[in-house]
Amino acid sequence: MRTILSFGLALLLPLSGVVQAGDAPHGTVAPALQPFVDRQIIAGAVALVADKDRVLAVETVGCSSLSAKAPMQTNTLFWLASITKTFTATALMMLVDEGKVNVDDPVEKYLPEFKGQQVADATDKTRRHPPPHPVLIKELLTHTSGLIGPNDAPIKRTNVLKEDAEQYAAAPLKWEPGTRYQYSNAGINTAGRIIEVVSGLPYGQFIQQRLLEPLGMTETTFWPDARQAARLALTSQRNKEKTALEDLPNHPDPAWLNQPTNAPSVPLIVRTYSGDALRAYPNRYAAPASGLFSTAPDLAKFGQMMLNHGVCRGRRLVSEASFKRMTTLAPGTVALKPAPGIGLVWFVKQHDDEGLAAGSFGHNGARGPALFVDPAHQLVLILLIESSDIHLLGQPRGAEQKKLRTDFYRTAIQKYGRTPRP
Repeated sequence: MRTILSFGLALLLPLSGVVQAGDAPHGTVAPALQPFVDRQIIAGAVALVADKDRVLAVETVGCSSLSAKAPMQTNTLFWLASITKTFTATALMMLVDEGKVNVDDPVEKYLPEFKGQQVADATDKTRRHPPPHPVLIKELLTHTSGLIGPNDAPIKRTNVLKEDAEQYAAAPLKWEPGTRYQYSNAGINTAGRIIEVVSGLPYGQFIQQRLLEPLGMTETTFWPDARQAARLALTSQRNKEKTALEDLPNHPDPAWLNQPTNAPSVPLIVRTYSGDALRAYPNRYAAPASGLFSTAPDLAKFGQMMLNHGVCRGRRLVSEASFKRMTTLAPGTVALKPAPGIGLVWFVKQHDDEGLAAGSFGHNGARGPALFVDPAHQLVLILLIESSDIHLLGQPRGAEQKKLRTDFYRTAIQKYGRTPRP
């Protein structure tokens, strides 16, 4: 079954509508997505297109649960995974605007436990030497810090952000800061810890008060409640025979909720992706690198603020200077291969890639969600999916996922995009 909602002026209609199974997909972008559902590349998706002021289209295809045959809805909740990193970078730059942080400063200025970090020898891990310079905050945000990762020994997961950051600090650096790119959740979690120390607020509370509430993002959270849990998209995966998709085993029934004493009531989610556990959320900190859940219409509010260069409904949340530093290529950054360039956390397209114009910026998540802003065409483009094998790069399904994004972006831009200036 498919649910589709599309409109050209404003988000004025209810957030879901039902099209009976067998109906031809309609709308503006749904027809481009439906073939990927039919061929079981994805179980379903929510796609949204917006300009600076309005949601232009939000459409759905497929199912949010294959076992339940539940049609995807426009208010289905998704794990954003690494799209969370863009919220962390934006929050940190708000503190930069207030003169409380400088991203060119060493991390140890704000987190003294990072003083004296050594670099592990490439050939003999028992030998260490001091780096040419301590890890800088901007190196956390460009994945060039050399910090040990959360899955590297001897790191042990904790439920306290401060304790995880202390472990990163106590471990040797894997290489000299600024000399090598390696995607790092540890670096972004450390940036989240800096937010806590500088602001005096827990990271999750800072995000809530300084970003989610001003943007009116009422459906975006680190801890889905019972109402939201009922709308979670279940993760799909290939079956053992590799012939079809199925719901990821052991995904909890949305009614199966914990009632912890020190945390909100949340669904118990215990699955892993690339070794990065989406663990039980009770008694767990809001993860700066990967913790947010949201819906497409709610996420669009964040994207529109970024398309407006940091302004939301006439109120500036992030300065023009901070916006530009986040969304333009960082000077001297180690080249990314084959990825696009990087500003501060935000990835920046350097050429027309997947249909997006050069200069577009955004981020993907582990299970397939994508948020990109295309300034040339004046669009916010959101594609939310929940697939366990979305990033099989170099594999046939990896090529299919790239084609899925390309077909969505190109269709949306052709329909709604402004003609770029020469």
